[in-house]
Amino acid sequence: MSQVFEGYERQYCELSANLSRKCTSAALLPHEHKNDTVSDIKSGLDDADVLIRKMDLEARSLQASVKAMLLAKLREYKSDLNKLKREFKRVSSPNANQAAHQELLESARAPVSADQRERMTMSIERLNQSGDRIKESRRAVLETEELGVSILEDLHQQRQTLLHSHNKLHGVDDAIDKSKKILSAMSQRMSRNKWIVGSVIAAIVVAIIFVLIFKISHH
Repeated sequence: MSQVFEGYERQYCELSANLSRKCTSAALLPHEHKNDTVSDIKSGLDDADVLIRKMDLEARSLQASVKAMLLAKLREYKSDLNKLKREFKRVSSPNANQAAHQELLESARAPVSADQRERMTMSIERLNQSGDRIKESRRAVLETEELGVSILEDLHQQRQTLLHSHNKLHGVDDAIDKSKKILSAMSQRMSRNKWIVGSVIAAIVVAIIFVLIFKISHH
């Protein structure tokens, strides 16, 4: 079964029931007071025509086994729509009130056929099934939203952890740079000290040599 077709079907069943109620109420109104209701019914019939065409296109785009079943259902909806259009013509005529009262009395006395009861039961079952699917879809959407929120919270926490680690690494880099500068300064001082110590040692050696030479020359 096509979910797209079922969606159109659900919309049509709801619209058909609403139009039927409006036709019944319009038939009881005085002719001069039912213009708004008649306008609403006409607009609803146009919407129903659009839904019928959409269902027809969707049914014909499916596989043969499914298409045959859906087209059979569609014929029932087309017949239902034609009845609604005939009812609309009747209630929108100037002499509709008297005929409507008489028809209501006759319909109240007449028993509902088994075929009508079966179609009504099937329509109600389809509406209930569609409602259950909508509830299930809504529940799945809510669960998905909750999961998405949880994931976003986890990602935010991980981002904060990474930022904290980055700040620590930045502090370590600063400390390393300072240590390098200190070691470089120490190395430079040590190099200078080596030259000074070497110069002193060289001076002492030269002095010793001079002293030895002086002693040897006076013996």
